[in-house]
Amino acid sequence: MMVPLALLVLAGLVAAMAPRLLTRADWPDREPVVALWVWQCVVAAVLLCCALAMSLSAAAAWEAVRGHVFAVAPHAVVEAYALTSYASWAAPLAVALACGAVWTAAMLTREVRGARAQRRQRRAELVVRSPRLPGEDAGAERLVVLEGERPDAWSLGGAAPQVVITTAALRRLKGERLDAVLAHEQGHARARHDWLLHCSGALANGFPQVPVFAAFRDQVHHLVELAADDAASRRFGRLNTALALVELNEDRGVFGPCPTQHSQVPGRVHRLLAPAPRLTAARRLRLTAAAALVPAVPLLVTFVPGLSALG
Repeated sequence: MMVPLALLVLAGLVAAMAPRLLTRADWPDREPVVALWVWQCVVAAVLLCCALAMSLSAAAAWEAVRGHVFAVAPHAVVEAYALTSYASWAAPLAVALACGAVWTAAMLTREVRGARAQRRQRRAELVVRSPRLPGEDAGAERLVVLEGERPDAWSLGGAAPQVVITTAALRRLKGERLDAVLAHEQGHARARHDWLLHCSGALANGFPQVPVFAAFRDQVHHLVELAADDAASRRFGRLNTALALVELNEDRGVFGPCPTQHSQVPGRVHRLLAPAPRLTAARRLRLTAAAALVPAVPLLVTFVPGLSALG
């Protein structure tokens, strides 16, 4: 039984089918937090398939690796994997998968380092433009107000998240609409959406020919905004959140005939004003549990021969 081949076929099936099923379904926009969890489980399953296939291929190709992978396994378990049957092509496959793993780690490291450098630069600019007040706790979550003629608000992730808003936004937004914008950005910071964006971006940039990673990145960018919208609307209402989005973005041309980089804003406003009913708690629980089982399938495929030999 060529388990590495079965794992690679499984990875291909998951990578091909899951994005189509998720993008065609109507529930992800209704339950963005659950959808983010499902996407993470799908990508984890694909990566786990590749990692397990690499380990078994390396074990078939090199005796030293085999001794580590099957260190405590009985002889019958080792024989069940029929490692010698694909030893001729195991080494090239293991090397190729190992190169992919190293490249993934390199891209993720580059993404994280770049994000940290950019965050340090932006924090340094904030300190210059908006210095801390005497006695202000450096580790506390901080709202920073900047002079600016353009209404804008954003969050800076990291160990000490910060929410930044311009004076133009403060002049334009009043009452609960301002509170909704701040709650939206705080939702990004508290849910650590920046890390999810970095990981999805690293995979998509490192493997641009793999559609599942590009779809993962695009859906993460879309779903984190919906999740933050929901966090704000639960506290200050859907109408206030929708009006805040309109007032904050009306000067950017997002509601005109020409699309911009903020072209998803009209869809977010429509979703808030005409919400589809949420899934029931039971269905959300079933989706969450089913998604958690997806990464378990590669483990099952990997361990079935060994467990069968022991049985």
